[in-house]
Amino acid sequence: MEIDGVFSGGGVKGIAIIGAVKAIEEKGFSFKRVAGTSAGSIIASLVAAGYSSDEIFKMMDEINLKDFLDPRKTFLPAPFGKWILLYWRLGLYKGNVLEGWIAEKLALKGLRTFADLPPNKLRVIASDLTNGRLVVIPNDLPNYGIPIGSFSIAKAIRMSCSIPYFFEPVKIKSVDGCNVVVDGGVLSNFPMWLFDQENVKKVRPVLGIKLTTNGSNQPPKNNINNAIQMFEALFETMKDAHDSRYISRKHEKNIIFIPTEGVLSTEFDLSDERKQALFQVGVQSANEFFKKWCY
Repeated sequence: MEIDGVFSGGGVKGIAIIGAVKAIEEKGFSFKRVAGTSAGSIIASLVAAGYSSDEIFKMMDEINLKDFLDPRKTFLPAPFGKWILLYWRLGLYKGNVLEGWIAEKLALKGLRTFADLPPNKLRVIASDLTNGRLVVIPNDLPNYGIPIGSFSIAKAIRMSCSIPYFFEPVKIKSVDGCNVVVDGGVLSNFPMWLFDQENVKKVRPVLGIKLTTNGSNQPPKNNINNAIQMFEALFETMKDAHDSRYISRKHEKNIIFIPTEGVLSTEFDLSDERKQALFQVGVQSANEFFKKWCY
């Protein structure tokens, strides 16, 4: 049976989403359309390319996640040079390795641009800071004077994954000038609204997979005792505010909530054991969900 899938952001915690996808596959479901933000966009792109959950987890298990952290070289002494680059480049890491890795995996399935995918097969979320608006890729590309068919899928995923100050933002030239684009989670970390809208009849079931810190849609309390904690709380609030307002009891019944306590979104030094544990949490959460899901 075909369904539409929506995957939330969450950095390296996104490995848990792969486990949920495995449980979904084992129930006999396949994805007709997929959408995602940040880490969810990576998994969505690989699912759209035709990779199975086992193949996706094998990719993640084989790679050292720290390889995605590609700092720019500088003649200035660290850490001084690091913060100078952050000031001018707006991110600690380039993000080129991540984009190249995604491009390589998609190319193995014959995918390079959105022209290689069926219409609406894949949609990802990014945040345009220059214009202060949410961007749905590829749908909104014409607004920038960019033909949908010519745009790189890997570039779109790179845009959606550009965690502010962590990865350098992507700059897109358009008819209006240069636009700075960052992580989609700034404006919508869980774009369930793309497929599940009020008063609109669904063509097929829509299933969401959302990473949480407590196994539900209730936001955690943030301890704020210093400026760094305030920034972290600010970013977490930005990520979830839009989607928490949207998700009602009606939508909750179609969402697999995966608890990921104890793991940071930017914990790129995850051990193999921790990766496996995240994967299993995803499998278990999805299996529990299917015990009561009625579509």
